[in-house]
Amino acid sequence: MHTSPLTIVHVGAFMTGLRVGPKHSVQIKLSNGLIRRGHLVLNFADRDVARATALFGSRKFGRRGVNRALIAFCRQHRPDILLMGHADMIDAATVAEVRAVVPGVRVAQWNVDPLFEEDNVRRIRSKLDVVDRTFISTAGKPLEEMRSGGHAMSFLPNPVDLSCETGRADLIRDLPNDLFYACGNPARPLREICGRAWNMDEFIGLIGSRLPSLRMALAGIGGRPHLHGARYQDVLESCAIGLNMSRRADYYLYTSDRIAHLAGNGCVVAIERATGYTDYFSEDEMLFFSSLDELIEKLGRFSAEPATRMRVATAGRARYIARFNEQAVAQFMVDVIMGERAPEDMPW
Repeated sequence: MHTSPLTIVHVGAFMTGLRVGPKHSVQIKLSNGLIRRGHLVLNFADRDVARATALFGSRKFGRRGVNRALIAFCRQHRPDILLMGHADMIDAATVAEVRAVVPGVRVAQWNVDPLFEEDNVRRIRSKLDVVDRTFISTAGKPLEEMRSGGHAMSFLPNPVDLSCETGRADLIRDLPNDLFYACGNPARPLREICGRAWNMDEFIGLIGSRLPSLRMALAGIGGRPHLHGARYQDVLESCAIGLNMSRRADYYLYTSDRIAHLAGNGCVVAIERATGYTDYFSEDEMLFFSSLDELIEKLGRFSAEPATRMRVATAGRARYIARFNEQAVAQFMVDVIMGERAPEDMPW
């Protein structure tokens, strides 16, 4: 385990005030974890720097400026690690130049978007020749395929951070809402759930018709507004169960980072067994289902039996925090980047 302090430049979509951003984001949690492990972390907001260096504040025209700025930033601070998360504004040539001006720097990238998105795979591959390590929130065969050519890749769990996930819905018997679900776009693309493609407006409508007494807090569904910041956190804390649906469930361990928001706030996580999370959590720690009928039955039972719901939520929360807390994930990344743990190792 690497324990000596490091200087880390972390490039990602950090909030600077130029744009609204999610306070539950992976980049914030990873920086928090690295700092809590004793490292100096210098966050570099690539998108906002691009906007700030461009005419009319357009990041499209700030690409050259942000790449120059990152080189200057690294030259000044001489990081031990350059860590990039979805840093699509940064060119591979820039990373190569950072290596030239900071001899010995270790370089890594992380990505929590799905590997079934071809454009996302392209973005990851665009920097493989200039990074030492890559961390991806999908495991199993898809990750193995990304390792072809000898690339060092590791599974990255979605971290939970109790300074972000501050709710304890699992300790409250009478909550205002039984079910929470948020969706960026219900219809594009369709989501594959239990072997069928769904428009999520229709899917949630079906749940409502089968369980008319179920009280649902929804965002992005049926034209409802999306939730951000403190309001998003408030709603999470008010819900007994959280529906955790990604676009498909057959990519091992891939899931939206919302799984950490739900588990960390004490909501029972409802998730398909096909995701593979049954390898890490028991039926007494999450609401697993393999069919729509099973999901409906369990939603009805958990909403009618608060003691059962609270017990499962508390157990699931404790297990998620023990396995995937921000410090454990950050330490794993540092150990892999510094060559003290094999990239293929999964200590979870």
